[in-house]
Amino acid sequence: MRLSFDLGTLVLHDPPEGFIPPACFQWDGRVDRWRTQAHHYRQVVETLRQRDTSYTNAAPAYRTLTLASRLTQTPRPFQSDALAAWANAGRRGTVILPTGAGKSYVGQKALEIVQRSALVVAPTIDLMNQWYDLLCAAFGETIGLIGGGYYEIEDLTVTTYSSAYRHMDRLGNRWGLVIFDECHHLPGDVYSHAAEMCLAPYRLGLTATPERADGREALLDTLIGPQVYAQGITELAGEYLSDYVVERLKVTLTPQEEEAYRQARSTFYDFIVDHGIVLAGLAGWHRFIRESATSRKGRSALLAHQRAKKLALGTQAKLRTLDFLLKKHARDRTLIFTSDNDTVHAISAAFLIPALTHQTPTKERRAILEAFNHGEYLALATSKVLNEGVNIPEASVAIILSGSGSTREHVQRLGRILRKREGKQAILYEVITAGTVEERISERRRQHAAYQT
Repeated sequence: MRLSFDLGTLVLHDPPEGFIPPACFQWDGRVDRWRTQAHHYRQVVETLRQRDTSYTNAAPAYRTLTLASRLTQTPRPFQSDALAAWANAGRRGTVILPTGAGKSYVGQKALEIVQRSALVVAPTIDLMNQWYDLLCAAFGETIGLIGGGYYEIEDLTVTTYSSAYRHMDRLGNRWGLVIFDECHHLPGDVYSHAAEMCLAPYRLGLTATPERADGREALLDTLIGPQVYAQGITELAGEYLSDYVVERLKVTLTPQEEEAYRQARSTFYDFIVDHGIVLAGLAGWHRFIRESATSRKGRSALLAHQRAKKLALGTQAKLRTLDFLLKKHARDRTLIFTSDNDTVHAISAAFLIPALTHQTPTKERRAILEAFNHGEYLALATSKVLNEGVNIPEASVAIILSGSGSTREHVQRLGRILRKREGKQAILYEVITAGTVEERISERRRQHAAYQT
Protein backbone atom coordinates (compact mmCIF):
# COMPACT_ATOMS: atom_id res chain seq x y z
CA MET A 1 0.00 0.00 0.00
CA ARG A 2 1.22 3.53 -0.80
CA LEU A 3 0.22 6.95 0.54
CA SER A 4 0.61 9.87 -1.89
CA PHE A 5 -0.12 13.60 -2.11
CA ASP A 6 -2.44 14.71 -4.87
CA LEU A 7 -3.74 18.26 -5.41
CA GLY A 8 -4.07 19.10 -1.73
CA THR A 9 -5.29 15.65 -0.71
CA LEU A 10 -3.90 12.31 0.46
CA VAL A 11 -4.62 9.19 -1.58
CA LEU A 12 -4.25 5.53 -0.58
CA HIS A 13 -3.10 3.26 -3.39
CA ASP A 14 -3.48 -0.54 -3.52
CA PRO A 15 -4.74 -1.20 0.03
CA PRO A 16 -4.78 -4.90 1.00
CA GLU A 17 -8.07 -6.77 0.85
CA GLY A 18 -10.29 -6.00 3.82
CA PHE A 19 -8.29 -2.90 4.77
CA ILE A 20 -10.26 -0.30 6.73
CA PRO A 21 -8.78 3.18 6.24
CA PRO A 22 -8.60 5.81 9.00
CA ALA A 23 -11.97 7.47 9.59
CA CYS A 24 -11.06 10.71 7.82
CA PHE A 25 -10.86 8.98 4.39
CA GLN A 26 -13.73 8.88 1.91
CA TRP A 27 -14.09 6.72 -1.16
CA ASP A 28 -13.41 8.62 -4.40
CA GLY A 29 -15.34 6.81 -7.12
CA ARG A 30 -13.69 8.88 -9.84
CA VAL A 31 -10.38 7.05 -9.34
CA ASP A 32 -11.55 4.14 -7.15
CA ARG A 33 -9.31 5.11 -4.25
CA TRP A 34 -9.57 6.37 -0.69
CA ARG A 35 -8.96 10.13 -0.36
CA THR A 36 -8.82 12.73 2.44
CA GLN A 37 -7.74 16.34 2.90
CA ALA A 38 -3.99 16.76 3.25
CA HIS A 39 -4.14 18.37 6.71
CA HIS A 40 -5.14 14.95 8.12
CA TYR A 41 -1.62 13.67 7.28
CA ARG A 42 -0.33 13.48 10.84
CA GLN A 43 -3.48 11.74 12.07
CA VAL A 44 -3.24 9.24 9.19
CA VAL A 45 0.41 8.42 9.84
CA GLU A 46 -0.15 8.02 13.58
CA THR A 47 -3.15 5.76 12.99
CA LEU A 48 -1.28 3.52 10.55
CA ARG A 49 1.67 3.35 12.94
CA GLN A 50 -0.60 2.33 15.84
CA ARG A 51 -2.06 -0.42 13.66
CA ASP A 52 1.44 -1.52 12.66
CA THR A 53 0.34 -1.23 9.02
CA SER A 54 2.99 -1.70 6.35
CA TYR A 55 2.91 1.02 3.68
CA THR A 56 5.11 3.27 1.55
CA ASN A 57 4.86 6.93 2.51
CA ALA A 58 5.31 8.90 -0.71
CA ALA A 59 3.27 11.91 0.42
CA PRO A 60 5.81 14.26 2.07
CA ALA A 61 8.46 16.09 0.05
CA TYR A 62 10.01 18.15 2.86
CA ARG A 63 13.57 17.77 4.15
CA THR A 64 15.37 17.64 7.49
CA LEU A 65 17.45 20.79 8.02
CA THR A 66 20.29 21.92 10.27
CA LEU A 67 19.26 25.44 11.19
CA ALA A 68 21.22 27.51 13.71
CA SER A 69 20.32 31.16 14.18
CA ARG A 70 23.01 33.81 13.86
CA LEU A 71 20.86 36.20 15.88
CA THR A 72 21.74 35.60 19.50
CA GLN A 73 19.36 36.88 22.14
CA THR A 74 18.09 35.58 25.44
CA PRO A 75 14.44 34.60 25.17
CA ARG A 76 12.09 36.30 27.55
CA PRO A 77 10.48 33.96 30.09
CA PHE A 78 7.07 34.11 28.43
CA GLN A 79 8.63 33.29 25.04
CA SER A 80 10.31 30.21 26.52
CA ASP A 81 7.04 29.23 28.20
CA ALA A 82 5.15 29.61 24.92
CA LEU A 83 7.63 27.42 23.04
CA ALA A 84 7.56 24.77 25.78
CA ALA A 85 3.75 24.70 25.76
CA TRP A 86 3.75 24.38 21.97
CA ALA A 87 6.32 21.58 22.06
CA ASN A 88 4.35 19.73 24.77
CA ALA A 89 1.26 19.93 22.55
CA GLY A 90 3.04 17.97 19.83
CA ARG A 91 4.37 21.09 18.08
CA ARG A 92 0.90 22.08 17.00
CA GLY A 93 -1.17 24.97 18.25
CA THR A 94 -1.67 28.71 18.59
CA VAL A 95 0.35 31.14 20.71
CA ILE A 96 -1.36 34.42 21.65
CA LEU A 97 0.93 37.33 22.49
CA PRO A 98 0.34 41.08 22.17
CA THR A 99 1.92 43.23 19.48
CA GLY A 100 5.49 44.10 20.41
CA ALA A 101 5.99 41.01 22.59
CA GLY A 102 8.19 39.18 20.07
CA LYS A 103 5.91 36.72 18.31
CA SER A 104 8.31 36.53 15.36
CA TYR A 105 11.08 35.38 17.72
CA VAL A 106 8.83 32.54 18.86
CA GLY A 107 8.39 31.59 15.20
CA GLN A 108 12.13 31.75 14.58
CA LYS A 109 12.84 29.43 17.52
CA ALA A 110 10.11 27.04 16.33
CA LEU A 111 12.03 26.67 13.06
CA GLU A 112 15.12 25.65 15.03
CA ILE A 113 13.14 23.20 17.15
CA VAL A 114 11.47 21.37 14.27
CA GLN A 115 14.39 21.43 11.78
CA ARG A 116 12.20 20.71 8.77
CA SER A 117 11.47 22.58 5.58
CA ALA A 118 9.09 25.35 6.61
CA LEU A 119 6.65 27.88 5.24
CA VAL A 120 5.75 31.18 6.94
CA VAL A 121 2.39 32.64 5.91
CA ALA A 122 1.69 36.35 6.51
CA PRO A 123 -1.37 38.51 5.72
CA THR A 124 0.35 41.32 3.80
CA ILE A 125 3.27 41.93 1.45
CA ASP A 126 4.84 44.24 4.06
CA LEU A 127 4.75 41.54 6.73
CA MET A 128 5.95 38.92 4.24
CA ASN A 129 8.97 41.12 3.53
CA GLN A 130 9.63 41.57 7.25
CA TRP A 131 9.68 37.79 7.73
CA TYR A 132 11.94 37.43 4.70
CA ASP A 133 14.42 39.92 6.17
CA LEU A 134 14.30 38.20 9.57
CA LEU A 135 14.94 34.71 8.16
CA CYS A 136 17.77 35.96 5.95
CA ALA A 137 19.41 37.61 8.95
CA ALA A 138 18.82 34.64 11.27
CA PHE A 139 19.80 31.70 9.09
CA GLY A 140 21.74 33.05 6.11
CA GLU A 141 20.01 30.53 3.89
CA THR A 142 18.44 31.16 0.52
CA ILE A 143 14.94 32.14 1.54
CA GLY A 144 12.07 31.58 -0.86
CA LEU A 145 9.30 34.06 -1.64
CA ILE A 146 5.86 33.39 -3.07
CA GLY A 147 3.92 36.59 -3.59
CA GLY A 148 4.52 40.18 -4.56
CA GLY A 149 5.71 39.13 -8.00
CA TYR A 150 8.00 36.34 -6.74
CA TYR A 151 7.67 32.58 -7.12
CA GLU A 152 10.81 31.17 -5.53
CA ILE A 153 10.45 27.91 -3.59
CA GLU A 154 13.11 27.01 -1.02
CA ASP A 155 13.33 24.90 2.14
CA LEU A 156 12.48 28.09 4.06
CA THR A 157 9.85 30.09 2.22
CA VAL A 158 7.65 33.07 3.07
CA THR A 159 4.31 33.80 1.43
CA THR A 160 0.99 35.59 1.90
CA TYR A 161 -2.36 34.02 2.74
CA SER A 162 -3.71 34.76 -0.72
CA SER A 163 -0.68 33.20 -2.46
CA ALA A 164 -0.76 30.18 -0.14
CA TYR A 165 -4.37 29.56 -1.10
CA ARG A 166 -3.57 29.79 -4.82
CA HIS A 167 -0.58 27.44 -4.77
CA MET A 168 -1.05 25.03 -1.86
CA ASP A 169 -2.81 22.36 -3.92
CA ARG A 170 0.49 21.82 -5.76
CA LEU A 171 2.97 22.70 -3.01
CA GLY A 172 1.21 21.40 0.08
CA ASN A 173 3.68 18.57 0.67
CA ARG A 174 6.84 20.71 0.46
CA TRP A 175 6.97 21.80 4.12
CA GLY A 176 6.95 19.96 7.42
CA LEU A 177 6.24 23.09 9.48
CA VAL A 178 3.89 25.94 8.65
CA ILE A 179 3.81 29.14 10.71
CA PHE A 180 0.60 31.13 10.28
CA ASP A 181 1.34 34.69 11.39
CA GLU A 182 -1.67 36.83 12.35
CA CYS A 183 -3.53 33.53 12.18
CA HIS A 184 -6.93 35.09 12.87
CA HIS A 185 -7.01 35.59 9.08
CA LEU A 186 -6.82 31.85 8.43
CA PRO A 187 -10.40 30.73 9.24
CA GLY A 188 -11.89 32.81 6.42
CA ASP A 189 -13.96 31.03 3.77
CA VAL A 190 -11.05 31.10 1.29
CA TYR A 191 -7.83 31.14 3.31
CA SER A 192 -8.82 28.12 5.39
CA HIS A 193 -8.35 25.95 2.29
CA ALA A 194 -4.62 26.75 2.35
CA ALA A 195 -4.31 24.94 5.69
CA GLU A 196 -6.54 22.07 4.57
CA MET A 197 -4.45 21.42 1.44
CA CYS A 198 -1.16 21.33 3.36
CA LEU A 199 0.10 18.11 5.00
CA ALA A 200 2.61 19.77 7.38
CA PRO A 201 2.52 17.70 10.59
CA TYR A 202 3.86 20.64 12.63
CA ARG A 203 1.94 23.93 12.81
CA LEU A 204 2.24 27.15 14.75
CA GLY A 205 -0.27 29.99 14.82
CA LEU A 206 0.73 33.44 16.06
CA THR A 207 -1.70 36.24 16.87
CA ALA A 208 -2.51 38.93 19.39
CA THR A 209 -6.24 38.77 18.76
CA PRO A 210 -7.71 35.40 17.67
CA GLU A 211 -11.33 36.53 17.95
CA ARG A 212 -13.34 37.05 14.76
CA ALA A 213 -16.71 38.72 14.23
CA ASP A 214 -18.02 35.59 12.48
CA GLY A 215 -16.93 33.25 15.29
CA ARG A 216 -14.86 31.12 12.93
CA GLU A 217 -11.80 31.30 15.21
CA ALA A 218 -13.03 27.94 16.52
CA LEU A 219 -11.67 26.44 13.28
CA LEU A 220 -8.12 27.22 14.40
CA ASP A 221 -8.20 24.09 16.58
CA THR A 222 -8.63 21.97 13.44
CA LEU A 223 -6.48 23.98 11.03
CA ILE A 224 -3.51 24.60 13.35
CA GLY A 225 -4.09 23.00 16.75
CA PRO A 226 -5.35 24.09 20.17
CA GLN A 227 -4.56 27.36 21.89
CA VAL A 228 -1.44 26.39 23.85
CA TYR A 229 -0.31 29.68 25.40
CA ALA A 230 -1.70 33.18 25.93
CA GLN A 231 -0.47 36.37 27.54
CA GLY A 232 -2.19 39.74 27.25
CA ILE A 233 -1.16 43.35 27.19
CA THR A 234 -1.95 43.92 30.86
CA GLU A 235 0.32 41.04 31.96
CA LEU A 236 3.31 42.25 29.95
CA ALA A 237 2.96 46.03 30.15
CA GLY A 238 5.72 47.71 32.11
CA GLU A 239 8.35 44.98 32.07
CA TYR A 240 8.20 43.76 28.48
CA LEU A 241 5.89 46.30 26.83
CA SER A 242 5.72 50.03 27.38
CA ASP A 243 3.60 51.38 30.18
CA TYR A 244 0.54 53.03 28.70
CA VAL A 245 -2.53 55.05 29.51
CA VAL A 246 -5.84 55.32 27.64
CA GLU A 247 -7.83 58.55 27.53
CA ARG A 248 -11.30 58.86 26.04
CA LEU A 249 -12.14 62.39 24.89
CA LYS A 250 -15.71 63.39 24.03
CA VAL A 251 -16.54 66.13 21.56
CA THR A 252 -19.95 67.51 20.57
CA LEU A 253 -21.62 68.23 17.27
CA THR A 254 -22.23 71.82 16.23
CA PRO A 255 -25.90 72.87 16.31
CA GLN A 256 -26.07 72.52 12.52
CA GLU A 257 -24.43 69.08 12.62
CA GLU A 258 -26.70 67.98 15.46
CA GLU A 259 -29.84 68.91 13.52
CA ALA A 260 -28.60 67.13 10.39
CA TYR A 261 -27.66 64.09 12.50
CA ARG A 262 -31.10 64.00 14.16
CA GLN A 263 -32.91 64.16 10.83
CA ALA A 264 -30.74 61.44 9.29
CA ARG A 265 -31.21 59.09 12.23
CA SER A 266 -34.96 59.72 12.20
CA THR A 267 -35.18 58.74 8.51
CA PHE A 268 -33.13 55.63 9.18
CA TYR A 269 -35.10 54.49 12.25
CA ASP A 270 -38.48 55.16 10.67
CA PHE A 271 -37.60 52.68 7.93
CA ILE A 272 -36.28 50.13 10.45
CA VAL A 273 -39.45 50.30 12.56
CA ASP A 274 -41.79 50.20 9.55
CA HIS A 275 -40.15 46.99 8.30
CA GLY A 276 -39.83 45.30 11.71
CA ILE A 277 -36.06 45.02 11.46
CA VAL A 278 -34.16 44.28 14.66
CA LEU A 279 -30.54 45.43 14.38
CA ALA A 280 -29.11 42.79 16.72
CA GLY A 281 -26.06 41.15 15.19
CA LEU A 282 -25.10 40.73 11.56
CA ALA A 283 -28.39 39.08 10.59
CA GLY A 284 -30.39 42.24 11.30
CA TRP A 285 -27.94 44.43 9.43
CA HIS A 286 -27.94 42.11 6.42
CA ARG A 287 -31.74 42.21 6.36
CA PHE A 288 -31.65 46.02 6.37
CA ILE A 289 -29.27 46.02 3.41
CA ARG A 290 -31.57 43.68 1.49
CA GLU A 291 -34.68 45.69 2.31
CA SER A 292 -33.00 49.01 1.47
CA ALA A 293 -32.35 47.80 -2.08
CA THR A 294 -36.04 47.22 -2.85
CA SER A 295 -37.54 50.72 -2.63
CA ARG A 296 -36.85 54.44 -2.84
CA LYS A 297 -37.51 54.78 0.91
CA GLY A 298 -35.00 52.03 1.55
CA ARG A 299 -32.39 53.84 -0.50
CA SER A 300 -33.11 57.04 1.43
CA ALA A 301 -32.74 55.15 4.72
CA LEU A 302 -29.36 53.75 3.69
CA LEU A 303 -28.10 57.17 2.59
CA ALA A 304 -29.39 58.66 5.85
CA HIS A 305 -27.51 56.04 7.86
CA GLN A 306 -24.31 56.83 5.98
CA ARG A 307 -24.85 60.57 6.42
CA ALA A 308 -25.37 60.21 10.18
CA LYS A 309 -22.28 58.03 10.52
CA LYS A 310 -20.18 60.51 8.58
CA LEU A 311 -21.36 63.33 10.83
CA ALA A 312 -20.60 61.37 14.01
CA LEU A 313 -17.18 60.17 12.88
CA GLY A 314 -16.02 63.29 11.07
CA THR A 315 -17.32 66.26 13.03
CA GLN A 316 -15.21 69.42 12.86
CA ALA A 317 -14.78 69.24 16.63
CA LYS A 318 -12.63 66.14 16.14
CA LEU A 319 -10.25 68.03 13.86
CA ARG A 320 -9.96 70.79 16.45
CA THR A 321 -9.18 68.18 19.10
CA LEU A 322 -6.63 66.59 16.77
CA ASP A 323 -4.96 69.98 16.35
CA PHE A 324 -4.74 70.33 20.14
CA LEU A 325 -3.29 66.84 20.61
CA LEU A 326 -0.70 67.24 17.86
CA LYS A 327 0.51 70.44 19.49
CA LYS A 328 0.54 68.76 22.91
CA HIS A 329 2.69 65.91 21.54
CA ALA A 330 4.71 67.97 19.09
CA ARG A 331 7.89 65.96 19.75
CA ASP A 332 6.32 62.50 19.99
CA ARG A 333 5.89 60.02 17.16
CA THR A 334 2.10 59.94 16.63
CA LEU A 335 -0.26 57.67 14.69
CA ILE A 336 -3.69 58.99 13.69
CA PHE A 337 -6.32 56.33 12.94
CA THR A 338 -9.63 56.87 11.15
CA SER A 339 -12.27 54.58 9.71
CA ASP A 340 -12.10 55.81 6.10
CA ASN A 341 -9.61 57.02 3.53
CA ASP A 342 -11.43 60.30 2.80
CA THR A 343 -10.78 61.46 6.36
CA VAL A 344 -7.16 60.33 6.13
CA HIS A 345 -6.60 62.49 3.07
CA ALA A 346 -8.44 65.44 4.65
CA ILE A 347 -6.17 65.24 7.72
CA SER A 348 -3.11 64.89 5.51
CA ALA A 349 -4.02 68.05 3.59
CA ALA A 350 -5.04 70.08 6.64
CA PHE A 351 -2.03 69.22 8.83
CA LEU A 352 0.59 68.39 6.17
CA ILE A 353 0.93 64.85 7.51
CA PRO A 354 1.82 61.83 5.31
CA ALA A 355 -1.16 59.60 4.53
CA LEU A 356 -0.99 55.80 4.41
CA THR A 357 -3.83 53.83 2.84
CA HIS A 358 -4.16 50.57 0.91
CA GLN A 359 -3.69 52.69 -2.22
CA THR A 360 -0.23 53.92 -1.19
CA PRO A 361 2.39 52.28 -3.47
CA THR A 362 4.63 49.75 -1.71
CA LYS A 363 7.88 51.68 -2.18
CA GLU A 364 6.30 54.93 -1.06
CA ARG A 365 4.82 53.23 2.02
CA ARG A 366 8.19 51.78 2.98
CA ALA A 367 9.89 55.15 2.53
CA ILE A 368 7.27 56.89 4.71
CA LEU A 369 7.60 54.30 7.49
CA GLU A 370 11.40 54.51 7.44
CA ALA A 371 11.23 58.30 7.62
CA PHE A 372 8.79 58.03 10.54
CA ASN A 373 11.05 55.62 12.44
CA HIS A 374 14.04 57.91 11.82
CA GLY A 375 12.18 60.98 13.06
CA GLU A 376 11.88 62.78 9.72
CA TYR A 377 8.08 62.56 10.10
CA LEU A 378 6.53 62.91 13.54
CA ALA A 379 2.99 61.89 12.62
CA LEU A 380 1.18 59.59 10.18
CA ALA A 381 -2.50 59.43 9.25
CA THR A 382 -3.99 56.08 8.28
CA SER A 383 -7.21 54.08 8.19
CA LYS A 384 -6.50 50.35 8.49
CA VAL A 385 -3.11 49.53 6.91
CA LEU A 386 -1.20 50.04 10.18
CA ASN A 387 -3.56 47.89 12.25
CA GLU A 388 -1.16 44.95 12.06
CA GLY A 389 2.09 43.65 10.65
CA VAL A 390 4.12 46.88 10.51
CA ASN A 391 7.21 47.52 12.61
CA ILE A 392 7.03 51.09 13.96
CA PRO A 393 8.76 50.86 17.36
CA GLU A 394 9.18 54.63 17.73
CA ALA A 395 5.44 55.33 17.82
CA SER A 396 4.34 56.34 21.31
CA VAL A 397 1.03 58.18 20.76
CA ALA A 398 -2.09 56.90 19.01
CA ILE A 399 -5.10 59.10 18.28
CA ILE A 400 -8.22 57.17 17.25
CA LEU A 401 -10.61 59.59 15.57
CA SER A 402 -12.92 56.85 14.31
CA GLY A 403 -13.09 53.11 13.77
CA SER A 404 -15.28 50.06 13.79
CA GLY A 405 -16.80 48.33 16.81
CA SER A 406 -14.22 45.55 16.51
CA THR A 407 -12.35 44.76 19.73
CA ARG A 408 -9.57 43.22 17.67
CA GLU A 409 -9.04 46.40 15.65
CA HIS A 410 -8.92 48.47 18.83
CA VAL A 411 -6.38 46.18 20.50
CA GLN A 412 -4.25 46.12 17.34
CA ARG A 413 -4.17 49.90 17.25
CA LEU A 414 -3.10 50.04 20.88
CA GLY A 415 -0.41 47.47 20.12
CA ARG A 416 1.17 49.79 17.53
CA ILE A 417 2.53 52.02 20.31
CA LEU A 418 3.58 49.44 22.91
CA ARG A 419 7.02 48.35 21.74
CA LYS A 420 9.38 48.76 24.67
CA ARG A 421 11.86 51.64 24.72
CA GLU A 422 13.76 53.15 27.61
CA GLY A 423 11.70 55.85 29.30
CA LYS A 424 8.75 55.44 26.94
CA GLN A 425 5.25 56.20 28.18
CA ALA A 426 2.67 55.30 25.53
CA ILE A 427 -0.70 57.01 25.37
CA LEU A 428 -3.81 56.26 23.33
CA TYR A 429 -6.52 58.85 22.81
CA GLU A 430 -9.98 57.78 21.68
CA VAL A 431 -11.94 60.76 20.40
CA ILE A 432 -15.70 60.11 20.19
CA THR A 433 -18.75 62.24 19.48
CA ALA A 434 -21.13 62.49 22.43
CA GLY A 435 -24.80 61.84 21.91
CA THR A 436 -24.30 59.74 18.78
CA VAL A 437 -24.13 56.07 17.86
CA GLU A 438 -20.35 56.34 18.18
CA GLU A 439 -20.68 56.08 21.96
CA ARG A 440 -22.12 52.57 21.58
CA ILE A 441 -19.46 51.67 19.02
CA SER A 442 -16.82 52.78 21.52
CA GLU A 443 -18.31 50.67 24.31
CA ARG A 444 -18.33 47.56 22.08
CA ARG A 445 -14.74 47.84 20.98
CA ARG A 446 -13.46 48.53 24.51
CA GLN A 447 -14.58 45.11 25.79
CA HIS A 448 -11.03 43.95 26.41
CA ALA A 449 -8.88 43.77 29.52
CA ALA A 450 -6.33 46.14 27.98
CA TYR A 451 -8.92 48.94 28.18
CA GLN A 452 -10.10 48.27 31.71
CA THR A 453 -7.18 50.18 33.25
